[in-house]
Amino acid sequence: MPILPAQRDPRFITIRRGGTLTDERHHLLAEWAAICADRVLPLFEAERPGDTSVRDTIELGRAWIRGEVPMKQAHQRAFVANAAGKGLPDPARFAALAAGQSVAVAHVAAHELGAAAYAIRAVAASVPPDEADAARLRERDWQRAQLPGEIRDLVLDDQRLRSAICWNVFDD
Repeated sequence: MPILPAQRDPRFITIRRGGTLTDERHHLLAEWAAICADRVLPLFEAERPGDTSVRDTIELGRAWIRGEVPMKQAHQRAFVANAAGKGLPDPARFAALAAGQSVAVAHVAAHELGAAAYAIRAVAASVPPDEADAARLRERDWQRAQLPGEIRDLVLDDQRLRSAICWNVFDD
């Protein structure tokens, strides 16, 4: 299931590419995505102790934010994290996918929601089924509390618009 809309929202396209997204807000989206992915990293590391590939992916995304690596390098790193989660139980797999989405924000800012959605799915999958919905809501609310004011309304609106293609994890 795709987590990006067929029609791209200009608020998530940088100004230099014809949208309205400033570099500052792009970096804030990338950092928020990294925060979401960081939070579920232990679910991956519990399954694969000693495998630093997913942690390194999140850190590479932060290096992009600081201007230390080019966008193309950050974008390519997403595939490493995605591959690291292949065949793992859902909590670890979704944590790896959250990291992949977080670094992909460098290439397409709208991946910020993918990082958050996969992190929520990781948390929900890590608890017994009868606790999953409560865990989902707690994680969603925690993520929202981490949003910088400059991007809060943008992300909350994006969650409302794209929740259906993100497994409805942002719904009440």
